[in-house]
Amino acid sequence: MSLAMDCIMTRRVLQCSIILRGFSMGLAGGQSTGGGSGSVQDADSERNASQDYTLFKRVVLPHLDDAYNLAYWLTGNRADAEDVVQEASLRAFRAIQRFAGGSAHAWVLSIVRNTAYSWLRKNRPSAVVTVEDLDTFEIALARPGDPDADTPESALIAQTDAECLRAAIAALPTPFRETLVLREIEGLDYREIAEVTEVPIGTVMSRLARARGRVIATIGEKSMSVSHIDIHLA
Repeated sequence: MSLAMDCIMTRRVLQCSIILRGFSMGLAGGQSTGGGSGSVQDADSERNASQDYTLFKRVVLPHLDDAYNLAYWLTGNRADAEDVVQEASLRAFRAIQRFAGGSAHAWVLSIVRNTAYSWLRKNRPSAVVTVEDLDTFEIALARPGDPDADTPESALIAQTDAECLRAAIAALPTPFRETLVLREIEGLDYREIAEVTEVPIGTVMSRLARARGRVIATIGEKSMSVSHIDIHLA
């Protein structure tokens, strides 16, 4: 499933903004303070900053679209999503040496998610809905079998009218919404979603099942006819 929306800040503008800020950060670490050992240290700092930024461009920049998409679905606001992605990108730049390989996609989205939650707690605490009280029995509700296999619910959601689907997803509690977005829109597998959201795979399975069920119930209440529409998140 993929959803499209018009974005105020295109990927190119967002990427250029992050590149300029990252470049200035690199230069700040490499400006000369004089001769002698200071010059050697400055050269080392500049070289390290350049290496960090090269790694940052390879690991982070290819996932900016998905970073913005996740931030948008968590904040519900384009301008707020842009702020979250900017801050998350700077966090990723500072932590780039701690990237140990594996899925760069999941690593970047994990930073975006944590940044979005920090932003929401500070600016919109009522929007941070937790389901910890449900976690004790969520694993028991998870479906057995292949967790990454398509389900009838996911097939139905994929065929739903775009505007109705967008509204139904936006109405989900945050933990359910992020799980559905990470699976159905960003295309992460269950293991990657568990890594990003920092919960067991069983909890991911349960939340996804609940999210799909709620979306289908909302769609049914609105009596929307099912039609296949393929759209892409900008």
